[in-house]
Amino acid sequence: MRLVRTPLRLLRRLPLVALLGLGAGVATAAPKTVCTVTINSSDEKESFQRHLPAGDYRFVELVQRGQPDWLASARQRGVSCDVLVISGHFDDGSEFYTDRPDFREFLTVHEMEHESCRPDGLFAHLKEVYLFGCNTLKSEPRYAASGEVLRSLQRAGASRAEAERRAAWLSERYGQSNRERLRHVFKDVPVLYGFSSKAPLGRYAGPLMERYFETAPAGEVGSGRPSATLLKLFGPSSMISVAGLTEADPHAGFRAEMCSLADDRPEAQKLEFLHRLLQREASDARMLLEHVERYLAGLGPARRTQPEVAEGLARIAADQPARERFLALARDADRASTTTRMTAVARSLGWLTPAQEQDEFVAMIARRMARNELGRHEVDLVCDTPAGRGAGLAERLQATGAPRAEVVADAAVLACLGSPAAHERTLRALTSPREDEVEIAQVYLRHRPMTRVEELRSVAAGIARMNTPAAQLRALEALAKQRLADAQSLREIAQLFPKARSLEAQRAIANILVRADYRQLAGTDLLRSLRQHRLRSPDGSDVIDLLIRLLQTA
Repeated sequence: MRLVRTPLRLLRRLPLVALLGLGAGVATAAPKTVCTVTINSSDEKESFQRHLPAGDYRFVELVQRGQPDWLASARQRGVSCDVLVISGHFDDGSEFYTDRPDFREFLTVHEMEHESCRPDGLFAHLKEVYLFGCNTLKSEPRYAASGEVLRSLQRAGASRAEAERRAAWLSERYGQSNRERLRHVFKDVPVLYGFSSKAPLGRYAGPLMERYFETAPAGEVGSGRPSATLLKLFGPSSMISVAGLTEADPHAGFRAEMCSLADDRPEAQKLEFLHRLLQREASDARMLLEHVERYLAGLGPARRTQPEVAEGLARIAADQPARERFLALARDADRASTTTRMTAVARSLGWLTPAQEQDEFVAMIARRMARNELGRHEVDLVCDTPAGRGAGLAERLQATGAPRAEVVADAAVLACLGSPAAHERTLRALTSPREDEVEIAQVYLRHRPMTRVEELRSVAAGIARMNTPAAQLRALEALAKQRLADAQSLREIAQLFPKARSLEAQRAIANILVRADYRQLAGTDLLRSLRQHRLRSPDGSDVIDLLIRLLQTA
């Protein structure tokens, strides 16, 4: 309800009945709706609830535990938020999440973007947003136009200087810091409160909110005006306030592009926009890759058979110039993960068959092997990506002549693709004196754990013989994830404890034994060794104490 301020000189001329009518209009003003998203701490929400008058504010908790889409559920119930309070960790800028083991709820920025693109959504009438999470209004861009974008612009005919200017513009438009991303989500909202770096934990933020409410003017919450009192109290904790995006913003057009793939318009219109995007310079599609991936992932088999969807996809699949530009940029990408993501998009668009996608994948690995550009990130990618799952891929890669027998990263990649000989070579690297080689083996074992007792015994014995402390510590950390059950291997590791010269190494050994079947060691001298040789922890009880207690009761 919008109230109109009546000048005092006119009030004096009004009859008593009219004055009573004005008073009744004020008294019956609808309360403001405070929507809360309590994912981690409830301290902030409870402070709002204690201090805001029930007649002026009503509270709606949007989180419904166990429900798949509680934003949509609230919208269907007719909820419209005037104030939004979100409490949760936000370190990486992609979602609000919790560290509570009893709570599994989270809220992604993508879900918020989707809701914000609805003209009648939960956020359509917001006046204030409180973002209680680290880095929610951090200003550093999350993305930047990388080398392949610059080279793509030059292939399209731009000079070096023109390409650099265009790349800088793309980074500014699409780079989207946390701050800009949330400004886009909360378009036209007058006030967003958040943190440019670390935010206080709920148990500290709650008391600060209590102090705020003790001095804040009545009705300030939901007024749409920044509170100097609140900013002063939280200022030492990096709180700032900004306004949501407006149409006057230089990059307001990006929101329209984002909504073109995220809102509820017909699929034919979405595919038409996607086709226009792909017909532009390939660099534009690269900068919007995350949004394109998400849209295509939502097109399941049933939706792809709908006539308007099938026709739209067929038009894109037939566009050979767009295909060639897109794949040229994909093959030239600085990061292997970018190439893999882009070729997966190309397959989804009908530009590559599954077999052709595998061809691209093998060729990408071979190029990087030849340039000595494989490391732990590439090993992680090859082991994890669906394109790397198929018979004969290791042999096809070896046929290129790119793999080198002496390079552990090359062996780990071949092992990920199914080579038994490369698997054995990678396992031996776990006991290498070089920490970088141990790290690659550690990454590999996260995806392909040891399954044979002989392997476990050989690795355990090799770790016991290592004399490079940093490499040995990393090898112990890798072995902890294998959950040993073999008594001989456990004894090899247990005998290392009195020889360890650092608390970190002793903790790593204890971590292996705690995760394993430690009861097999109950009759050995391990308990006495732990008590006699342990290095004291400067920060209280640790995993060594836990192992001692477990052995005492075994």
